[in-house]
Amino acid sequence: MMPPMKIASFNINGVKARIEALTAWLQQAQPDLVVLQEIKTVDEGFPVQLIEDLGYNVETHGQKGFNGVAILSKLPLEDVMRGLPGDAADEQARYIEATVVGERAVRIAGLYLPNGNPAPGPKYDYKLAWMERLRLRAADLLASEMPVVMLGDYNIIPEPRDAASPGQWLEDALFLPASRAAFRRIAAQGWTDALRDSDPFGQRGPFTFWDYQAGAWQRDNGIRIDHLMLSPQAADLVRETGVDREARAGDKPSDHVPVWVDLAA
Repeated sequence: MMPPMKIASFNINGVKARIEALTAWLQQAQPDLVVLQEIKTVDEGFPVQLIEDLGYNVETHGQKGFNGVAILSKLPLEDVMRGLPGDAADEQARYIEATVVGERAVRIAGLYLPNGNPAPGPKYDYKLAWMERLRLRAADLLASEMPVVMLGDYNIIPEPRDAASPGQWLEDALFLPASRAAFRRIAAQGWTDALRDSDPFGQRGPFTFWDYQAGAWQRDNGIRIDHLMLSPQAADLVRETGVDREARAGDKPSDHVPVWVDLAA
């Protein structure tokens, strides 16, 4: 039996501010590969040495002060691609791809989808345009017929059961009908939402984000916006999925928690 490959996503909400939380989680959870979002630093500012000392290869796509994504991997990474195709003028660092080579090769796409608020407005237009670019890229990834894991902070609440209080999100870009429809158009290409697939009849959560405001964590007023989308070839390999909720209760936590999938890879 091959050891599973544990692939995770974590919106760290500022890697410098949360380096202790990140390294503690890496040592405890021992993922083989992690995609990070909101590293909020240029590439040169990323704490590469600290992460390499824990046994990870590091690939970053950073930007000063906000956004920024990275891939950390214990296994070799090949064919790294930075930036989502389709708009040469887009300067926001939100997308990174690489092939991770274990017993088999798996294509990883790590993404930080635009929030889109306030909606309507230019930020919402950018979100929907970005999602259309993602749909086109996702179709190309499926056409490769490789195991692909397209994961990250999607800033989309797919269904009412993915929010503790869906009524409070009705006017929000994360839950507007056009946002959810754009997400469904991507899923309908043949992607499996691994967290939902592991609990298809669950009526509440699991949640991956709790705001810092208004005691959201204490009241478990969460939403599910961090997703693991798997190509059919990857979905066939799923052994287990999970949400590391306890990370939200730690010292100086991110407002997101890690989500992960174990692949028989």
